Amino acid sequence: MKQQALAAKRFGAVAQEYLTSSCHARGVDLARLADLARELGRPMALDLGCGAGHAAYALAEGGAEVMAYDLSAEMLTVVEEEAARRGLTSLHVRQGAAERLPFDDGSFDLVVTRYSAHHWAYVPAALREARRVLKPGGSLVVIDVIAPEAPVADTLLQTVELLRDPSHVRDYRVSEWAVMLQAAGFSAPETDMWPLPMDFAAWLARMETSELRAKAVRDVLAKAAEEARRHFHVEADGSFSLDAAWLRTTRTA
Repeated sequence: MKQQALAAKRFGAVAQEYLTSSCHARGVDLARLADLARELGRPMALDLGCGAGHAAYALAEGGAEVMAYDLSAEMLTVVEEEAARRGLTSLHVRQGAAERLPFDDGSFDLVVTRYSAHHWAYVPAALREARRVLKPGGSLVVIDVIAPEAPVADTLLQTVELLRDPSHVRDYRVSEWAVMLQAAGFSAPETDMWPLPMDFAAWLARMETSELRAKAVRDVLAKAAEEARRHFHVEADGSFSLDAAWLRTTRTA
């Protein structure tokens, strides 16, 4: 199965879980997105790879006209229903892949992606599309799990992510993001990072990870190099802490 079909299938099956997931539904970054929408003064915004729509809700609550865009039809159904429940009439949905956007050049003042890019088949193509649909001087905000710069910890992260979820592609390092963004025509990103605690059982349950794969994840975490375990603060029950980042950049002329 091709990557995009695999991702759509995996996330379509667990759409409702992502609406109620605490690490997705909460976070100071959501309040920050709402504040950014207010700062920009009712911008046209694209939530790229919207998932269950938490970034889109925050942007709409901040006054933006929002297009929530995702590969999964099931996710978009969840977003439509939740937006209606919240009375967010400025939020709309459309289905498609991040690497090919069905929007005209310069359609948006702001593009946001939150905890999605590590599932994209080819991030450089998606970033070029994000630049194309942004107005000159428009902003892109990437919020995602970040891989450590140290290879031993990076390898551990990618291994457990892929075992947990076969649609995982890569959590990128900040240095990788900087290179990809500038190659796509964006300025060097302003970056803030924070810890993202993961309850082991909830993290596996959210993707309905099989017991065989869950056992492999436990084994990999338990036997990982000490410096990698220390980086992720691995606990006795397998719970750990990821690094998340906010990268804000601007379309260059």
